[in-house]
Amino acid sequence: MVRRSRAMWGLRRVWQPRLVFWAGAIAIGLISVLFAVLADKAHALFNQTTGDGGGWRSYVPIAITPLGFVLCAWLAHAFFPGSQGSGIPQAIAARHLRDDEDRSHILSLRLVAGKVALTIVGLFCGASIGREGPTVQVGASLMLQVARWGGMAQARGLILAGSAAGIAAAFNTPLAGIVFAIEEMGRTYEARTNGLVLTAVILAGLASLGLLGNYTYFGVSKETISFAAWPLVIACGVIGGALGAVFSLLALKATRRIRRWNTLQPLWRTLLVAAVCGLAVAITGIASGGLTFGTGYAQARSAVEGTPLPWLFFAEKFLAGLLSMISGIPGGIFAPSLAVGAGIGSTLGLVFGAATGSAALLGMAGYFAGVVQAPMTAFVIILEMTGNHDNVIALMCASMLGYGTARMISHEPLYHALSRVLIAEAIRRRRAESIGAVNPQATAGG
Repeated sequence: MVRRSRAMWGLRRVWQPRLVFWAGAIAIGLISVLFAVLADKAHALFNQTTGDGGGWRSYVPIAITPLGFVLCAWLAHAFFPGSQGSGIPQAIAARHLRDDEDRSHILSLRLVAGKVALTIVGLFCGASIGREGPTVQVGASLMLQVARWGGMAQARGLILAGSAAGIAAAFNTPLAGIVFAIEEMGRTYEARTNGLVLTAVILAGLASLGLLGNYTYFGVSKETISFAAWPLVIACGVIGGALGAVFSLLALKATRRIRRWNTLQPLWRTLLVAAVCGLAVAITGIASGGLTFGTGYAQARSAVEGTPLPWLFFAEKFLAGLLSMISGIPGGIFAPSLAVGAGIGSTLGLVFGAATGSAALLGMAGYFAGVVQAPMTAFVIILEMTGNHDNVIALMCASMLGYGTARMISHEPLYHALSRVLIAEAIRRRRAESIGAVNPQATAGG
């Protein structure tokens, strides 16, 4: 029996899938780090080009932002279809699709290259987008390719593992990656995927730590929320959740109408929408003094560290993020949403006379939970990104209040609603292909 067991472990078919899987998880960590560095450099280059919001160069976005949006939309439409938007809906949809060919339309190595490149171009042009959602699609795509190379049958579990590894590596938040996989990616989470998810998160996290070291995404918050601040907790949860739900509703309605409007002339109307949204983002950015361009990372971090943001920053960033999302260019909403939440918290902190840092954390929790309707992910990711575990109960309450308020306004979680659109498109494509196979003359116009 011992010899047979050793022989089994020595078989190539036993070790090959494991080695390929481990290599895939490490690759997710490495690519996530490279993506983060390039994204930061792209936004820094945009700031240098526009003079950081000062002088005549502050009006340069009027030209480069719409042109950049049009370029990204054209490249996504012509060469990288399936790369548009956040990337999280694509990963969710792929878990529900059973046919490998259908999955390849939204998860592939080609889309990895396109997603990374176009998100970087978008940040260079001033789009209010993040890299975290795209990292999820990158991780899921790599893991799906691992399933093909390694001859592994657990495609759905590997997509989940790749998505969790992407979040963990993007934010340096391993616990949030696991919670995200359970709560947001896998509403029908299977216990047998535990090992895949944990291993992928560990290996991707180790690769990220090896290159960047251990760090907290928004620095270290040392402020503690006292019992006297609970009116602020309630306000941040309810107001943040309501605004998050409004963002989700507006994004879904606008996206659906634009998709229907684009049906007759997909390319030209797609480019027109991108140009209009890009121009509006540029005008919003100039009006805000350049604060709404990019991810919003610097603004959120300054608020967390105690520097108040302008009163209306949250509204301006809300508009810039919404326009960037419905424009059809690749890019995520994670970081911009956290920036909006920090702005809400900062403003409410001024109203209540509370410390800006703690108010920003509460605003981030409430708003982010309202947008994605995933309260556990919201408070865990904020805890890990700030390194402060003294405010667990307050952040949990703000997240739950945000989630509960959002559910009363919008019954559709944003990412899952968008994933259903992708699934419907895959079904229509499959039916069109089957009709063409049965009656070739029909598809040829005969």
